[in-house]
Amino acid sequence: MEDEIWTVYILLCSDGTNYVGCTSNLASRLKRHSKGQVISTKNRLPVDIVTYIVFNDKYKAYNFEKYLKSGSGRAFMKKRLI
Repeated sequence: MEDEIWTVYILLCSDGTNYVGCTSNLASRLKRHSKGQVISTKNRLPVDIVTYIVFNDKYKAYNFEKYLKSGSGRAFMKKRLI
């Protein structure tokens, strides 16, 4: 059985804010964002992907997503990732 790949991604929303998410299927998730099917971004369309980071461990991906949503993580994201 092949290991699942997890992706933490950063979107730039139309209002100038960033959205951070985590998924095992980036293409599908981006389509859902673009169609307005994700509650957190549906009122901030269009969205553009800024960057993404791939993990082979679900828990590392979720922990990195959680970090990017923290104060120091947002500072790191703005300085190093976007």
